Amino acid sequence: MQNLGRHFGFCDFAQNDEDIEERERFMQKEEFRILSTTAILGYGFPLESFEEGLKRNPHLIAVDAGSTDPGPYYLGAGVSFTDRDAVKRDLEIMIKAGVERGIPVSIGTAGGSGGAPHLEWNRKIIEEIARENNLHFKLALIHSELPSELIKAKLKEGKVIALDPAPELTEEAIDNTTRIVAQMGIQPFMEAHKNDAHVILAGRAYDPAVFAALAVHKGYDMGLATHLGKILECAAICAIPGSGSDCMFGYIGSDYFRVEPLSNARKCTTVSVAAHTLYEKTDPCILPGPGGYLDLTDTKFEQETDNIVRITGSKFVHGEDFFVKLEGARKIGYRTVSIAGTRDPIMMEKIDDIIRGVKERVADNFREKENIYNLNFIVYGRDGIMGGLEPMRKSPLSHEYGIIIEAVAETQELANTICATARSTMLHYGYEGRRATAGNLAFPYSPSDFKAGEVYEFSVYHLMQVDDPATVFPIEYIKF
Repeated sequence: MQNLGRHFGFCDFAQNDEDIEERERFMQKEEFRILSTTAILGYGFPLESFEEGLKRNPHLIAVDAGSTDPGPYYLGAGVSFTDRDAVKRDLEIMIKAGVERGIPVSIGTAGGSGGAPHLEWNRKIIEEIARENNLHFKLALIHSELPSELIKAKLKEGKVIALDPAPELTEEAIDNTTRIVAQMGIQPFMEAHKNDAHVILAGRAYDPAVFAALAVHKGYDMGLATHLGKILECAAICAIPGSGSDCMFGYIGSDYFRVEPLSNARKCTTVSVAAHTLYEKTDPCILPGPGGYLDLTDTKFEQETDNIVRITGSKFVHGEDFFVKLEGARKIGYRTVSIAGTRDPIMMEKIDDIIRGVKERVADNFREKENIYNLNFIVYGRDGIMGGLEPMRKSPLSHEYGIIIEAVAETQELANTICATARSTMLHYGYEGRRATAGNLAFPYSPSDFKAGEVYEFSVYHLMQVDDPATVFPIEYIKF
């Protein structure tokens, strides 16, 4: 298989000695400076912090716009988990400043999940901003939603690998998946920067890529740029006190990078920055990403000033082959939920027996539909967060329980029926020691049942080998 490590760095774009010399002069002259506005586009940021960032003359304004943390629904349904007006507010400030000052603006994982509808949703917001503010610039749209035919072809070639705990991928699973995106690395961003895009709006992207790409294109070390991007993608969360709604500034030199909060209320410390480096990682030293991994074995964190941390020693190790991560979601039905509470200590003591009895009663009523619905109870105040892993499950910690009754079925109507039956059964369920007959549950809302609509689950969580880490993500250029 082809070694694709050569696609990293700026080697693809440094075609002559003049280009190389220009980059070397740039690196000798100054640090590369990046303004990260907020942890996720739409979370907001103080204007004062943003203006402090502009005073430092950034070479790039960048933001990560998405995450899989909110679950599979948003990817499958093709909608954003962030509010449109909030996203427009953040983007309007960023794009106006970037266009007026000639600073590139880069957005990763558009619309929260990076699929085709998310990219289009975000593009329309940018179009509005350009029209309403009479702004003229070149927009690069980088697509990341992949056709099923491409993934099936790679599957047949043996170039798709399951990530634990996902099962091996099949053509049937691909066909049943509503939407599949691939997580791009820095290469598509570099291509857009090479073609002088003023604003880059990308689909699903490796979180650090949106911050690291231009620095790597300018000749800075990929390990340092990627590690800095890992920290900047969550903005001021790496500071003390941390915040996902405040700006952060990064500087890259020839063999180091620095991070600085832009609010006087925050400080970066070696502990806060090192701790955030471990965020969402299973290994403290090896952080996998597209095309290889970040090696932090020799990384050092030093307190440069009272609020600035300097980092050295981070390295990027290129893989023999280039893999991108696939994320896909499929619809499994419709959901209805009911929220209730109890503070009867006798019922609380017998809650497992009551839940078991309610499930059996519902199953008996709908025995012909038993295999086409799922009924679930979540008990807050006991184990609502950790479920069966809760170590203090039998401790008398609470004087009241919050109970969520959840029904998922192949149609909304059936989900409504299952939830309503379970709710009414539990409300009047008889148990030993029960003293009152007026009802076991208190409901905070009327109506008591909420139709939550379509339900999705992650169905693709795999690595796919690609021959070129840039061309699999087509770029569309639009001039405003």
